[in-house]
Amino acid sequence: MRKKISIIGAGFVGSTTAHWLAAKELGDIVLLDIVEGIPQGKALDLYEASPIEGFDVRVIGTNDYADTANSDVIVVTSGAPRKPGMSREDLIKVNADITRACISQAAPLSPNAVIIMVNNPLDAMTYLAAEVSGFPKERVIGQAGVLDAARYRTFIAMEAGVSVEDVQAMLMGGHGDEMVPLPRFSTISGIPVSEFIAPDRMAQIVERTRKGGGEIVNLLKTGSAYYAPAAATAQMVEAVLKDKKRVMPVSAYLSGQYGLNDIYFGVPVILGAGGVEKIIELPLNEEEMALLNASAKAVRATLDTLKTL
Repeated sequence: MRKKISIIGAGFVGSTTAHWLAAKELGDIVLLDIVEGIPQGKALDLYEASPIEGFDVRVIGTNDYADTANSDVIVVTSGAPRKPGMSREDLIKVNADITRACISQAAPLSPNAVIIMVNNPLDAMTYLAAEVSGFPKERVIGQAGVLDAARYRTFIAMEAGVSVEDVQAMLMGGHGDEMVPLPRFSTISGIPVSEFIAPDRMAQIVERTRKGGGEIVNLLKTGSAYYAPAAATAQMVEAVLKDKKRVMPVSAYLSGQYGLNDIYFGVPVILGAGGVEKIIELPLNEEEMALLNASAKAVRATLDTLKTL
């Protein structure tokens, strides 16, 4: 039987995620949105591309959560986008209501699904999704680190003049300006990145990575990034559906790891059919740990705000 993937939110990120997933033939796709006609039109348009591109999956659009029943993966992209000058935290009130509505309707219909959250503020919305769904924490995860690492890898490749395929880079922390790129755990074909890039330039790359989402927002002026976020989400869906055991940074629930408790936070994990199958604890030095704690403090502040709503 084919796998089934439901995407809640048919905006740019949701519809582009559907595009990547269909191209990879990962499963039949349900694209859901509250606006009548939008998911139906985008799904039909994408489905009509299948004879040309040669992907053989079914793509439907709907406004009815009943069509998402028995999904293997639920992706939630629905939410208000960032605007210039707006932080992810500014979105919390409106997106908390949207997340509650989406999860409370989708989760009961697909009790065995893995939920992948994409809306912002990412770590807080993932925490909320876990609470509302009642799912085991390892089956509710946030897409953040894969996107942030992709940006980080892109900037490293640009600076070093090498293929992006040869860059492996790790980062941690909340999905925001306090994220923690880790040059010490970043390599180019196994060679430390420090062999290619001077420390001052590396510091600039780290800062650009932290501001990566805002850079796109400021350039677009009327929207936010969607190609890379959608590609990152599709990679996570693939890791789950194919049980690939990928090592990647995601927003996962911590219960003591890195000294943090009861928080969703960006850490490296092994991602497979069960969702987060293992959290990897890196041997961070004092400086890295200080940065991580500062990031955790920012995430905790957003979470505290969420709990008052």
